[in-house]
Amino acid sequence: MSRKKIVAGNWKMNTDYNEAMALITNVFNASKTLINVEKIIFPPFPFLQSACEITKNETSFFIGAQNCSEHLSGAYTGEVSANMINSIGCSYVLIGHSERRLFFKETDDQLILKIKHALNHNLRIVYCVGEQLDERKNASHFDVVRAQLENVLNNFNELDLEKIHIAYEPVWAIGTGETATPDQAQEMHAYIRGVINKNFSAEAAEKINILYGGSCNSKNAKELFSCNDIDGGLIGGASLKADEFCKIMLSF
Repeated sequence: MSRKKIVAGNWKMNTDYNEAMALITNVFNASKTLINVEKIIFPPFPFLQSACEITKNETSFFIGAQNCSEHLSGAYTGEVSANMINSIGCSYVLIGHSERRLFFKETDDQLILKIKHALNHNLRIVYCVGEQLDERKNASHFDVVRAQLENVLNNFNELDLEKIHIAYEPVWAIGTGETATPDQAQEMHAYIRGVINKNFSAEAAEKINILYGGSCNSKNAKELFSCNDIDGGLIGGASLKADEFCKIMLSF
């Protein structure tokens, strides 16, 4: 079975409006011919609607939100619901990113609710998992990732899983200049696929897209993307440079 090739860019809390519009326009125009690669951009919330307008007629280019609330509506000042995100034309939402888990103390129960609301409002999901440096050093990294997968995804069925991509974030390799070796990345991606096989089915495991999310750039992307179980990347800092991001797209 041939899985989709996916390159996603998480801009985090970067760019102002003019910078964001220039970046999305440059990436969009430069990648129009790459119809065999699915592109997903996760800009900050204030820029989502404008980004959706720029990319709305491109069938392989999608805009997503970096987070959504576990609540549908109500007195939750500062929160943004899945319905709001869908209503402006977004196709995706990023859930469970390591920074949300670490800095905002998001729990499995919250992540389950976020995914439920996202699915109910026709959003696809990039669900993030990954271990901290101490967890890799003490050899608990497989247990940590398995728990992040099972505690959340086991609340959903195989039809739901068809709308979910998984992004593996070796947290120790984000923003540090460190990168998991291709062997380390492939090992964990294969392990993740094995967990999906065990908890769902061999077919589900073969179909699900697993992205690498640890300091991927144009220099290491080709080697990483050539690994059997790595279907693309969730790109952080390198997605803020149009030329660099497009070079990563060409790495398959």
